[in-house]
Amino acid sequence: MVAGTTRFRWAVADARVVVVGAGIAGLTSALQLAHQGLAVTVVDAAAAPGGKLRQLVVDGAAIDSGPTVFTMRWVFDQILDGIGIRLDDELKVRALPVIARHFWDDGSTLDLFADPAASLDAVGRMAGAAEAQRFAAFCALAREVYDTLEGPFIRSPGCTPMGMVSQLGVSGLGVLWRLGAMQDLWRSLQRQFVDPRLQQLFGRYATYCGSSPWQAPATLMLIAQVEMDGVWAIDGGMHALAQALMRLAQARGAVFRFGESCQTIECVDGRVSGVRLQGGELLRADRVIFNGDVAALREGLLGAEPAQRARIAPTQRSLSAMTWSIHAPTHGLTPDRHNVFFQGDYDREFTDIFEHRRLPRRPTVYVCAQDRGTEVPVAAAERLLCLVNAPAVGGEGALTDEAIESCEHESFSLLRRCGLTLQPQPHQVVRTTPDQFHRLFPGTGGALYGQATHGWMSAFARPSARSRLPGLFLAGGSVHPGPGVPMAALSGQWAAAALMDSLASTSRSRRTATSGGMSMGSAMTDNTVSQ
Repeated sequence: MVAGTTRFRWAVADARVVVVGAGIAGLTSALQLAHQGLAVTVVDAAAAPGGKLRQLVVDGAAIDSGPTVFTMRWVFDQILDGIGIRLDDELKVRALPVIARHFWDDGSTLDLFADPAASLDAVGRMAGAAEAQRFAAFCALAREVYDTLEGPFIRSPGCTPMGMVSQLGVSGLGVLWRLGAMQDLWRSLQRQFVDPRLQQLFGRYATYCGSSPWQAPATLMLIAQVEMDGVWAIDGGMHALAQALMRLAQARGAVFRFGESCQTIECVDGRVSGVRLQGGELLRADRVIFNGDVAALREGLLGAEPAQRARIAPTQRSLSAMTWSIHAPTHGLTPDRHNVFFQGDYDREFTDIFEHRRLPRRPTVYVCAQDRGTEVPVAAAERLLCLVNAPAVGGEGALTDEAIESCEHESFSLLRRCGLTLQPQPHQVVRTTPDQFHRLFPGTGGALYGQATHGWMSAFARPSARSRLPGLFLAGGSVHPGPGVPMAALSGQWAAAALMDSLASTSRSRRTATSGGMSMGSAMTDNTVSQ
């Protein structure tokens, strides 16, 4: 046992790991592997960590311009606890009393609260006592669905239909049967609510996975429970989370190289051998973690051999977005931190996007007012991120300037009809389109969530951490368990764990080969087919 442990420590000490991409998954993997003593280098074409968790400076103000909602705090508590760190010692995290504020252009409003009783009362005041009771039943079902799937899916490093059935057992399968898990989310919500505004509000959770409520599985209602379990704000914004993970990884020896993109993942004798940077430099590596959209790998943007050997199946792209990062005064209604503005004809938005592949003519608008929910008084000019769902057609020349301007006009007109007026000057706003997201995240068409979660089998279509190419591991929102900041962090955990397991397997293989009389060189050659 002592000899085996020593050999494993040698394997770890000798292992060189390159992480391609400093998104939240890559940062999580780098932190955990550096903590285990591996030599870790992280490369990213961007100038700072975070990936989609990006921050733009507009009119002198730093604005979170990617994911803005911090949920499933337990994921990050668990990650940092594993390296002996408390999240609260690294970041100031505040629980928000209001989950989100919702507005409709008919003048109605609804706040959902961290306090379930307050939410129940608010639904009753907007939609009546009968609908409030339906809301209570919906919340109970969302809780049950979340509890059923958290272990077999969210906390599992991989997911197959048979494995899911085995882990769910009779009781879990019964929950999904009552839900009608093979139905789409919208049909399920029509059974649970009479008020179309509540159908619309909870149907929106499909977009958290970049999907249409008319095609996403009913199980996505569990996102309602995720938010009811708590929504937090981080001082310094969500980008502060990425900075903290990088800082902790650096303290454990990880090296970060920004402004240096990966040109190819190099292979020798059918396994990963390193990463070649855009400038031509070769970083030799025994293992590589790819924290990028697997579409880039599939399309050969990282080299022909990784594309052929990793064998990533093609899938339907998820939603892209049009965003406006704004530093300007607000007029009219008082926003909370998270705000959603709806109009009627909700299905037309997703028909435009997924069927006609065009910008929605009647969009829903999300506004994150980032100075709300903090202890700092709100200044005259607020930091805002406005977002509208869009088709992932970046790089295709499909979106004309006229279509973009029309979408922008309709989006800001909806805000005005609901009572919020924004009139930023040109220097106070930065707009990002699907074409620009495609350039930031090659191979995606601007899709921000990997594949669309359409159909109940889509949960099993995402690749797991261990690719079919020996030495290559996958992490990020395009792999299991899916998109979103905490889910991507979990994928980073699984990638790090799979990589460490591959080193242990290598160590065992070397011990076995040596005891059988083979030389160490022969043992290493024989082991090239393993991860």
